[in-house]
Amino acid sequence: MRHVVIAFVLLLICCNNGSSKENKPLAPPAKSYVKNHQEALAYCKKNGFNTNFYYLVDLSVHPGKFRFFVYDFKKDSITHKNIVTHGSCDVFEENPDQWEKAKFDARQNSHCSMKGKFKIGKRDYSSWGIKVKYWLHGMEEQNKSAVDRVVVLHSWSAVSNTEIYPRVSPLSWGCPAVSDAFMRILDQQLQTTSRPVLLWIID
Repeated sequence: MRHVVIAFVLLLICCNNGSSKENKPLAPPAKSYVKNHQEALAYCKKNGFNTNFYYLVDLSVHPGKFRFFVYDFKKDSITHKNIVTHGSCDVFEENPDQWEKAKFDARQNSHCSMKGKFKIGKRDYSSWGIKVKYWLHGMEEQNKSAVDRVVVLHSWSAVSNTEIYPRVSPLSWGCPAVSDAFMRILDQQLQTTSRPVLLWIID
């Protein structure tokens, strides 16, 4: 009888552990983005953007950690996150820290990232990743050259779907590139909305 009781207790523990893992929410990021979320919602309402969710990219975070966040305004929480690339930014001057730290420049052929708010535009064919890209339209002076530079949202098979810190993600020519698996999530979201979605890159 004692063995039966012990076995029953172990079974309960295993079942409880399993269910808690399945329902475990995403761990919050290391820093607070509350003010960013508030500003993003106000911006979306004012400009007719989607008010269900937006994308926040924090390039101050180490490139081997999650720094692309999908934020759900209704749930008031981050629902998905992933690694994302930044630009090499080594055309007009040497950039010895290019792997660890993003630099910003809007000039043509700079291979740098750009900060600010972007409107995610038309879905199009890409030669990278899952063969899908979304045009990014810079909404500010510091990123208005996005279309001319072909700085787009796309996936790349070289980008990990899990954190790789202290290793770093590959470098792009300025595009925020994510993993193939993550891009499929974004693509599904973007195809189901009739209003433009905000992508906000900060540092």
